[in-house]
Amino acid sequence: MPHTHDHEEYRKIEVLIEQDQLELLTALADEYREKLGKGWDLSAVVRVAVGDFLTKMGKMS
Repeated sequence: MPHTHDHEEYRKIEVLIEQDQLELLTALADEYREKLGKGWDLSAVVRVAVGDFLTKMGKMS
């Protein structure tokens, strides 16, 4: 079942990630939450990273 947040629809998936990357992304989520408030969790940070990658690859603007 899709999750919604504001106007976006999310899909739950399973992703394998290296332990050191997971630790860094979790730390970033904690940092963003402290600076920017709730709503910043691991999922949000991963979406930002994926969006940046897709933009750099010319697949999103």
